[in-house]
Formats: sequence, C-alpha cells, structure tokens
Amino acid sequence: MAIFVTGSTGYIGSYIVAGLLRDSRDTLNLLVRAHTLEEAERRLWQSLQLHFGFPEFIEHLQTRVHIYRGDLTCERFGLEDGEYHTLVDTTDSLIHCAASLNRKSEKQCLNVNLRGSLEVIQLARHAQNRHGLRRYSHVSTVAVAGKRQDAVVQEDEAIDWTLSDFDPYARTKKFSEHMVRQLLPDVPRTIFRPAIVLGDSRRPETTQFDMVRAFDVLASLPVLPLRPEDKIDIVPANYVGKAIVTIHQKEVRAHEIYHLSSGTASQTYREMTDALAAAAGWRRPLYWPALRRPFASLVHWLSRRHGAVGYGASLLKVFWPYLVWNTAFDNSRIVAELGETPAPFSTYAYPLLKFSRKNHFEYPYVPWPEKAPAAAVAVKGARA
Repeated sequence: MAIFVTGSTGYIGSYIVAGLLRDSRDTLNLLVRAHTLEEAERRLWQSLQLHFGFPEFIEHLQTRVHIYRGDLTCERFGLEDGEYHTLVDTTDSLIHCAASLNRKSEKQCLNVNLRGSLEVIQLARHAQNRHGLRRYSHVSTVAVAGKRQDAVVQEDEAIDWTLSDFDPYARTKKFSEHMVRQLLPDVPRTIFRPAIVLGDSRRPETTQFDMVRAFDVLASLPVLPLRPEDKIDIVPANYVGKAIVTIHQKEVRAHEIYHLSSGTASQTYREMTDALAAAAGWRRPLYWPALRRPFASLVHWLSRRHGAVGYGASLLKVFWPYLVWNTAFDNSRIVAELGETPAPFSTYAYPLLKFSRKNHFEYPYVPWPEKAPAAAVAVKGARA
C-alpha cells in the first residue's frame, strides 16, 4: 500500500515527499502533471534536488515511487480506468498539498483549489469504500481565518463564515476544508494550516521566491509604513514539512486541526529589522505607520508598470494585507506533538536574503544528467 501525495513538485510538497522518503518505508503514489514519463521525472528532480543528490534521488525513484501522470482538475485526474482503479486499490492514505497560490485569479483558485480538492476527496471516498483509509491529510492555510486584526487565533475558532476573506486563495481553501469535513465524515482526517512559509531555517537555499521578493522590497526601504510592534507569523518550510510528515504517520494524533505557525512567539517587525541590521551591517529603518495608506496606493500604482519594479510592486500588493493584519495563530498543539518550536525568522532571514539576491531570485538548478539510468516505477499512459 502507498501514500498518495499531490503537489510533490511544489515547494511545501517537496519537503513532504523528501520527509516521507527519509522517515518512512511507505511507497509513494505521486500525481505529476506531465505529457511524458521523462518530463514527470525531470519535474520531480527539479523539485527534490533541494533535498537529495541525484544518485539518492534515482534510488528513491526506482524503489519507492509510483508516478501517475495526470491533472488534478480533470475527472479522475485524466487517468484511464485501469490506472485509476490501481491508484484506488494501492492507496491507504492521502496527503493533499497541491493548490493554486494565485491570490489574484479567482478562476485559477476555483479550478485548482475546489475542483482539484473534490477529485482528491472522491479518490479518498473510493479508497475508503473499497478497503478503508488510514488517514486523509489536507494542507490548508491560516488565511481561512479571514480578515482579522490584532488577534491570536485558535484552531477551532479560525473558521468564521461571517468574516470576509482576503482573496480568492483564502476563500477557496476555506471551502475546501468544508468539503473535507462534509464528504469524508467517516475517514480519519487532519487539517494542517501553515502560516507564511518563508525559507528553511537550516540553510539559505530556497526554490520559492515570491514572498522573498516582497520581503526584499521591504528590507531595502529606509522608512517602513508599518507599526514596529506588529507581529508577523512566519514559519520555515522545514518545520512545516516535518510537522505534516510526523502527524500523518502517527497512529493516533491528538487533534484534527493544527496551525503550523510561530504562534504567540511570532516576531515583531522591529525584532526582525534589528536582527537584519546587525547581521548585514545595515542601518535600522525608521517606522512611520501614518504612511500605510499612501504606501499601499503607491504600490498599487507601481504594480501596473513593467519591469522589475512593477513585478516587485505586484508581489508586494498581493501580500500587503497579510503584512498588516498583526495576527498570530496559536501553535501550541503542534509544538506539544513535535516537542519543538519553529526557528525565529530573524535567525535565518539574512542568509536567505543574501542567497536570493546573489542568485537573482532563481534557484541554480542542476540539469538532468545526460547518462541517467532508467528511473521511476511509473504508471504509464495517463494524460497530462
């Protein structure tokens, strides 16, 4: 039997897959969008080279991984009947991590986050009816809590249907959680809600740069239109990956919902900028909260321009609501389960920023070797 994982070629998904390959003996059924088996293998290599060298990657691919070439938004993932039935028969637990993070496109979020989640839920339903499921793990987001200000949010109080949502991403993730509860009432399930996932506390390298770019814009400003004592809930990707892998494999977990966050220990802007200034030798920025509205208007105007300035402004525009809500998400549940807290962002922020700037906000991917051995144990013939 195997663990079915979606989003394996994404940032958080790569941490989940790498953690499962290292810390479990389970076979993995991975859904990968690709036209050919070779393309699927190369996409996985691009995602997982942050975690493995090529020989180790190939060994895992040959012995532990079944690739299903399909599309999350197609009926039965676009798989042929025999392939889909094999997937149902061999899957005894699921981790649904794939999502559209396009916070501006309602169409994209509806298609991937709702239609895609429904297809994964239907797979779980078929597997549960056929042989029973050990666990359904759903990766959501703390953004399901909606528009809140100056608050500490508990897991069981996060969903409030009377509150407005920040964007299509948050809205569709909230409805996806609702579908899981309504359609899988008899399946052991876990909801994980990461906060702002930014970097890896063990190393400077990252393959996800959107939020880093927005952070870079703020780090370069001599005056910040923020309240210095406001907190921002940032959590490293390695902590998120470890939490999901650990709880998913537990026979009995203590709770159904976990915030994967820094919680009440979330750092203030002043704490982070002071640490950055000390590490980099920069001057500490001034804080001028009265500039918040004019700054937001300027960012909106710049986001319509072309080039690097426009792109950076467009990213900052998307993340701006999350930067000013001064809301933390209680993480006492996951801290109790893991026995450890996430590393503060200030302890690895400068190495992350330095790496990103040095590499022009692109990961230096290692290409697929020309003389690579035959790789994956793959389910062939699925459409992209």
